[in-house]
Amino acid sequence: MKAIIKDICSLLNSGESFSLATILSQSGSSPRTAGTKMIVRSDGSILGTIGGGLLEAQVMRLASDVLQSPRAVTRVFNLTGKDAGQMDMICGGRLEVLVDYLDASDVSTVDAYNAMELAVDNRERTMLVTPIPAAEEDASYGKPCLVKGDGILPGGLPELISQSGGRRPEVVTAGEKRFLVEPACDLGTVYIFGAGHVSQKIAPLATLVDFRTVVLDDRGEFANRERFPTADRVMVLDTFERALEGLEIDRDSYLVIVTRGHAHDKTVLGQALKTNAGYIGMIGSRRKRDAIYKALSAEGFARDEFARVYCPIGLEIEAETPEEIAVSVMAELIKVRAELG
Repeated sequence: MKAIIKDICSLLNSGESFSLATILSQSGSSPRTAGTKMIVRSDGSILGTIGGGLLEAQVMRLASDVLQSPRAVTRVFNLTGKDAGQMDMICGGRLEVLVDYLDASDVSTVDAYNAMELAVDNRERTMLVTPIPAAEEDASYGKPCLVKGDGILPGGLPELISQSGGRRPEVVTAGEKRFLVEPACDLGTVYIFGAGHVSQKIAPLATLVDFRTVVLDDRGEFANRERFPTADRVMVLDTFERALEGLEIDRDSYLVIVTRGHAHDKTVLGQALKTNAGYIGMIGSRRKRDAIYKALSAEGFARDEFARVYCPIGLEIEAETPEEIAVSVMAELIKVRAELG
């Protein structure tokens, strides 16, 4: 979501109006989920995707019509049976899509999206609320607005919206009106301990899937912006003995331990086990893992505490190269994040 919001703000702030397609709901095995967005510009080019294929082509045509006659349109696409065959979509499912016209001259719309971008960057709890037309086409359905984390609702918004507390976009029904509620919330921070080759591959993938990414190492020649240009923060530690000092570790924290040696891994793991991090993963073989667990047990850690640790780190896909290991690690983090809700 972060990337598409930045694109929306960039276009609006440059004075360019465009159509915005958003999946409102989906069922079955349709290709993309609720909240997925695609920008359609006046030259026919797009930013983002709602799944590709003929479905996307139909939405693009609808978006082009919206550009010619500014309004909001909702449309249902059935990707099952006869309709699926006609659209060359074998995945099946049902999608409802909102295609809206975002007017760069509308100050309230521009302000709402700029505030949303700032909230996403600062990881502030905020919701972008967009009224959904009651009919298939309704130009007077309302404008998007922002609901801040203080719970104070702008005039006209029903109290039901403030009860929407999920991490994912959802459609909220209040009386006869529907609203698309899109939260800007913390999707988690990945702390990568160690700045070696594997870390270099993990960091950009973490950023790509909307984790905040922090890289930590005690070697400045490794932990630097040249090697980690996409990371939100790169930290040079005095020592791994105080690797977690000053960090705000909570349930939305994902600790990835990939230092250059067993001793440092053990040191960081000992500190990690004293936190309430949502995820703790450590690279290494089962033999290495057992040796580290044994050493930490001798220092007073209970055996059942190690059940929290994902080691060997990553999903089992027979990964060998740094790139493959990074894919397996990020797949595991995405899975855990979804399970944590």
